[in-house]
Amino acid sequence: MSSDSQNVNDNQEIDLSQISKKIGSFFENISTMIFKGILFIKKNIIVLGILFVLGAVLGFYIDKTSKSYMSEVIVTPNFGSNSYLYSKIDLLNSKISEGDTVFLKTNGFTNVKKIHKIEIKPILDIYEYIKGNAQSFELIKLMAEDGDLNKIIEDKLTSKNYPFHQLQIATSVKFENESLVKPLLKFLNTTDYYSKLKKEYVNNVNIKLSQNDSIIKQIDGFLDNFKKTTNNGLKSSNLIYYNDNMQLNDIIKTKDALISEQGALRLEIVNYENIIKDISVVNNIENNKGLNNKMKLILPFLFLFLFFAFSILKSFYKTQLAKSKL
Repeated sequence: MSSDSQNVNDNQEIDLSQISKKIGSFFENISTMIFKGILFIKKNIIVLGILFVLGAVLGFYIDKTSKSYMSEVIVTPNFGSNSYLYSKIDLLNSKISEGDTVFLKTNGFTNVKKIHKIEIKPILDIYEYIKGNAQSFELIKLMAEDGDLNKIIEDKLTSKNYPFHQLQIATSVKFENESLVKPLLKFLNTTDYYSKLKKEYVNNVNIKLSQNDSIIKQIDGFLDNFKKTTNNGLKSSNLIYYNDNMQLNDIIKTKDALISEQGALRLEIVNYENIIKDISVVNNIENNKGLNNKMKLILPFLFLFLFFAFSILKSFYKTQLAKSKL
């Protein structure tokens, strides 16, 4: 038993000794690599400095000459033209990708080679979507019972029907509103079918406005007559009924409701100005996403990395060549 115990202790001492040597060797290798790295940098300090400055200068030049801009337009499609809007943007994007300058110039765009992409995405606002629309509210509530509400809100089919959408136009130069956004809106609003719908919608709203004005005048006339009869003592001032069944409160509420409806209809007329109505336009936002405007930071370190990589490969090649000769 004592002999076995002695062997175990000896084996443990050997294992610990080997581990200690490996750890020491590891740190020694690290120290050697650091030292060689310092020597390499010292030896090539001038080349490294030149590469760094060259990368910075080239990066500044690229950032200055290859600007990227983004113009954003928020629109609302009227008369159920949401799918039409998306299909029009898809068509325009395909023409830009194909480089169809004839099509773009025919539709009023200028400097077309500097237009790179037009994207559309819905503004996810579920409250605006269901506001004043009982059917939309019930539909969302029904769909939410069978799935994740967030997924439903972001679903492509659902989000396409939101009232507001953002158009993003990527360009490589600054554009004036007249040479980019106006031709785009004109292109989107050129459609025979929806132009006819727009005419009928506006006509219906004007008819409704006229009818409501007529009803409001009738109510005002009725209230004036009632006031006169009350002042003449023909009706008691404590009574709120007319002809034993019509309440004045109901008449006044009806008038208030009509006035509110008139205000909403006048706002609709403003939105119905165009099939695709522009809400806001922001031109020429400098695009700093991704690698844009960052080359002056990237290129110096990229040049240094490539130099280090080339030097390591060169050293590796020489070592392996020497081994092969031996």
